[in-house]
Amino acid sequence: MIALSLAEIAEVVGGQTYDIPDSSVQVTGSVVRDSREVEPGSLFVAFVGERVDGHDFAEAVVAAGAAAVLGSRPVGVPAIVVPDVQKALGALARHVVRRLGATLVALTGSAGKTSTKDLIAQVLRHKAPTVFTPGSLNNEIGLPLTALSATEDTRFLVLEMGARGIGHIRYLTELTPPKVGLVLNVGSAHIGEFGGREQIAQAKGELVESLPSAEEGGTAVLNADDPLVRAMASRTKAKVVLFGESDEADVRAENVRLTDSGQPSFVLHTPSGCSDVTMRLYGEHHVSNALAAAAVAHELGMSAEEIATALSEAGSLSRWRMEVTERPDGVTVVNDAYNANPESMRAALRALAAMGQGRRTWAVLGKMAELGDEALAEHDAVGRLAVRLNVGKLVAVGGREASWLQLGAYNEGSWGEESVHVSDAQAAVDLLRSELRPGDVVLVKASRSVGLESVAEALLAGGTEGEVAAR
Repeated sequence: MIALSLAEIAEVVGGQTYDIPDSSVQVTGSVVRDSREVEPGSLFVAFVGERVDGHDFAEAVVAAGAAAVLGSRPVGVPAIVVPDVQKALGALARHVVRRLGATLVALTGSAGKTSTKDLIAQVLRHKAPTVFTPGSLNNEIGLPLTALSATEDTRFLVLEMGARGIGHIRYLTELTPPKVGLVLNVGSAHIGEFGGREQIAQAKGELVESLPSAEEGGTAVLNADDPLVRAMASRTKAKVVLFGESDEADVRAENVRLTDSGQPSFVLHTPSGCSDVTMRLYGEHHVSNALAAAAVAHELGMSAEEIATALSEAGSLSRWRMEVTERPDGVTVVNDAYNANPESMRAALRALAAMGQGRRTWAVLGKMAELGDEALAEHDAVGRLAVRLNVGKLVAVGGREASWLQLGAYNEGSWGEESVHVSDAQAAVDLLRSELRPGDVVLVKASRSVGLESVAEALLAGGTEGEVAAR
């Protein structure tokens, strides 16, 4: 974080200081909520959770070098005490962002947020120092913590914004007001909580409503191929830039194809020129993500050639998202188990089909959460798609939702041994270890709550029975 005195922080957050002998002492290190991440000069933010109370670590973090604790009660060591720690953290982030002068890029969407955020950050790094959301820390706590990690030399701040209801994104944009806002898509993720795609579009569009006008430099980057996103142009006073494969898109892709290994290649078209891109990532769905990143970068002054070079060099920065690893015996494991929704599940299956040409393919799939009344139909559709893509074998892992996956495959024509339903991750590992052959390609994907990354890890690490359960 940029250096701030404890007195200034207390004033910004409206807090009371306790046990601070010298309020001119500055916070020069990171702002953290995990006591293991404390470094000299840190500000430790103490949250009260269901199992752990951060205040209990106050003495330890100060002993480790923290300048003070930001909490909701005195703790016997230097502390700034506030009524609401989350609101105080947000107020501090807002203050720091205003001081920075960096260009803030915010993005949201139902699918692909984290992968696209990673691409944007890797492209913008070619131009200037860039700070971006680590992993998927895109909520009321993770977003301000990311903003507070920026330093004086930061020129671009790339923030992923998630939402589970109307008003969530509006709140996040008040904490960290963006200059550039990107909306990727409106899909089925969290549809059970929102109630429908129109409600999801309403929530995602709060991002473009927050942008400054075109005269003030505001830019809304919208997906020309998604009607619900494209319609958001009427909700913003910012300049509108369209990306996608539509002929009307300002930034678009032509001659899209997949390499033999399943990596997308295309010609990038921008208003200032064209250039060839061959990505290191896997799956055609990354073309849309790359176009979104290119549109943002172009608006921030990068040429088509610079963008294409950066996109061709970019890799995956976040765990368990299309992580491709080949074992010594030639089995390829694709760990895409961080999360799943209908859109990302379909994209992953298509990537598996492309990667597995001439090889035997396995789709190890589990529950897609938070689909509400759409759950049965969506799981059934994914099972059917696996058959249509000629996936060699579907392994549906878990309870009711897994049975729906297998039922979809069965109804689509998978009547033999092409699909199987197993009870848990260990059963899936046991099956795979007994049947995998050199050259096979295995995709592992489900919602985060299912924890199917343990299947991929077990296949790569070997181990004994029961190791998956231990993980």
